Amino acid sequence: MCGRYAASRGPEELTEIFGIRHLEPKETLAPDYNIAPTVPVQAVLERPLKGAAAQAFPPGMPVRQLRTLTWGLVPSWSNSPDGAARMINARAETVHEKPSFRQAFAARRCLLPGDGYYEWVTAPEERELEERGVKKRPRKQPYFVTPADGSVMAMAGLYEFWRDATLPADHPRAWWVTCAVITTAAETTPLAGADGGEGPQSLADIHPRMPLVMTPDRWDAWLDPSPTDPDGLLPLLAPPPAGLMRAYPVPTAVSNVRNNGPELLTELDGPEVGTLF
Repeated sequence: MCGRYAASRGPEELTEIFGIRHLEPKETLAPDYNIAPTVPVQAVLERPLKGAAAQAFPPGMPVRQLRTLTWGLVPSWSNSPDGAARMINARAETVHEKPSFRQAFAARRCLLPGDGYYEWVTAPEERELEERGVKKRPRKQPYFVTPADGSVMAMAGLYEFWRDATLPADHPRAWWVTCAVITTAAETTPLAGADGGEGPQSLADIHPRMPLVMTPDRWDAWLDPSPTDPDGLLPLLAPPPAGLMRAYPVPTAVSNVRNNGPELLTELDGPEVGTLF
């Protein structure tokens, strides 16, 4: 799954990386090293502009933009946004058929840029206590998963518009723009730098799911809003090439969402919580 990630790149760098053609300065975000569900996130998407900004482009032309969305998708047909915290991930295997995601998959695809994502591993001794029913909250060691070459991690996402009918159309909260991260089965092949020693040797050793990372050769096809046939889009959901990611233990301070700063990405020599592998 993907339940927490980090994104530190500024709008200028993201504009260069993704070929952004329109940027709303009021929508740019500061670096965030502990992004949790229901908070604003940066997303790359393509759709026609409205108002004065549209005059710089041919009528109806989709324009690549950097937009601020809220993480936790609210389907357009929802009665309320109360379930957004449960809609942070969409499974690649079923995204084309699930009522909550299929419309967005067909027409509203985006990329969510990040430095990497966090995942937590329970130490074997803690897991044993849990299995024995000991009333003790298991301690978990966070790992940070990031591209081995230091490049941006572009997670495949979906976005959706939801209208709050209880508010007037000109109210700033009348429209919600929300998103979800698409996940896929975690790789069982060796992580970059895996040496067969201590520590996880594959992403599947950490968690059975992972965000679907889009390599640059797929960005244009994924963001293009023109294709709407799910069968034609399904090949884009293939997992990325193996061995692109590395993973390392980070301070347990990241487990508290109130903590935020580059120190959360500090690579530790070993786990803080027990012996994990």
